[in-house]
Amino acid sequence: MKSIQAKIVIIADGEKPSHEIPLTILNNAEVVVCCDGAISFLEQQKITPHIIIGDCDSITSEQKEKYRSIIHIDKNDSYNDLQKAIKYCMANRWQDVVILGASGWRDDHFLSNIGILIHYANRLSLTMVTNHGVFTPINKTTTFNSYPKQQISIFSFSPNTEITYHGLKYPVYRQRFKELWEGSLNEAVAESFTVDIEGNGKILVFSQFQAF
Repeated sequence: MKSIQAKIVIIADGEKPSHEIPLTILNNAEVVVCCDGAISFLEQQKITPHIIIGDCDSITSEQKEKYRSIIHIDKNDSYNDLQKAIKYCMANRWQDVVILGASGWRDDHFLSNIGILIHYANRLSLTMVTNHGVFTPINKTTTFNSYPKQQISIFSFSPNTEITYHGLKYPVYRQRFKELWEGSLNEAVAESFTVDIEGNGKILVFSQFQAF
């Protein structure tokens, strides 16, 4: 898998980056949008974010004072901190945003964050990177870099959308997935694969990192 380049990174307060790929993405980012609870991790990494967003109940009084010039307090309970961070990126018309730290710790939060990823994917370019792989939402035919035996899962959130695979071990031709699990647990057979989408649809592709 080729390295992922990102100018804009959102760091959420889930499982923090420890794999080389998400850590490299974070360290090379031009702008870091921090969900408030993740500020302690950024301090450990010696990274100062562009802005800290959230209700700020998860940070200390010392941190509130230290970062008072970049804290944006938003106590709207209708959105979680990840949504608030995404909305901030949208307000600034930032595209190609990579989300880190959105998995782990609480499974219900992770599932919620996947839903958020799908919901906002048609408004800006979003990718979620964990310590295990990459979640990429797509709504049109897309080709991905891969390597033989790379573990791939494809989830359809549009049961009426026809999907065709090229370059995966278990082929699919113009199939409609009625259940979320139907396109999971596949495998790349070459250095690229293509997910062919008929019309519009909300599709999520997971590509596992290569083991070191």
